Order: sequence, then C-alpha cells, then structure tokens
Amino acid sequence: MLQNKKTLVIGASPKAERYSFKATQMLQEYNHEVVPFGIKKGAIGILNIMNHWPEKESFDTITLYVNSKLQEQYNEKIITLNPKRIIFNPGTENEKLANMAKQNNIQTINACTLVLLRSNQY
Repeated sequence: MLQNKKTLVIGASPKAERYSFKATQMLQEYNHEVVPFGIKKGAIGILNIMNHWPEKESFDTITLYVNSKLQEQYNEKIITLNPKRIIFNPGTENEKLANMAKQNNIQTINACTLVLLRSNQY
C-alpha cells in the first residue's frame, strides 16, 4: 500500500500544458493529497489553486515549480512548514534553500515529480 504523501505544489498553474498542472493531476491519480499554491487564480481539476500561504498545514513533500529567484519570497515560509522533503524540479534548483533545508533536517531532491511518481520512487 502506497503511503499518502500530502504535497504542496508551489507554482501551480491553471494552464494544462504546465508541468505544475500535470504534477498536481498525477499526484491525485496516485492518491496523494495535494494543495496547489500559485499566484494565478484558477483550478486544476476539482482543486482550486490557493493564493494564500498554507501556514497551519503540515506537508510530507513540497514540490517546486518556480525558479530560484521567485522562490526567495518563500524560502523562510517553506522551512517553517517543516516538510519531510523538498523536490527541486528541473530549473528550480536553489542552493540557498537546499542549504537551509539541510540545516533543518529536511531532505532535498533534485528530480522531476512526474518521473518519481511514474517510477514508484515518490
């Protein structure tokens, strides 16, 4: 039985061609609870994209779909959420955030969420 890994998708977009959209859908297909967070209003399937930061929630995984420059505003907030791990999807690698995570015993992975799901490594 696969464990449900509650996941925060940062950079969620209502555009179906975006990887954040595809990842949000695939996470649901694999029975993970998903919270899409982004600046654009809209929905991904039945999930509305949250436009306010989920302060009091607890996440197993945070998967990033915004570049390191855009991540800066979220670095401290991400660490405060204290997820078990952060996935840096291709193009989102961020040494500063990765170092902050390591100092807080948060695992970091440079990988593609879609590939991790498809290969049963999520």
